[in-house]
Amino acid sequence: MGKTLIVDDEEDMRLLLRVLINSEDRGLRVVGEATNGEEAIALRSDVTPDIVVLDYRMPGLSGLDTARSLLEDEPDLPIVLYSAFIDEAVSDEADRIGVRRCVNKGDVTGLVRALRELTAAS
Repeated sequence: MGKTLIVDDEEDMRLLLRVLINSEDRGLRVVGEATNGEEAIALRSDVTPDIVVLDYRMPGLSGLDTARSLLEDEPDLPIVLYSAFIDEAVSDEADRIGVRRCVNKGDVTGLVRALRELTAAS
């Protein structure tokens, strides 16, 4: 089972992602939600996710800073950076950090595909 942690400061986006991930038999299940990077870091050890869907722009720690911290503790944790603000510089930095995929928030199909592929590979 792909235990998924959702990290996004927008409640509506967390709801959409939760419904999307939990609604169909994809082998995925939301085990936790955080509204910012600090919450995600604290929650990770409690919910032990198999994969993290992480917003890029949040108050406090950015998605990239959050990814750095999460990957420092667990280098093989698959992280999908999911944002409307992904450009080449963000994508390159995410790749250097170890983020597995960057997906634009408008590409729900791409997000589902990334989650399926990454949980199948782990």
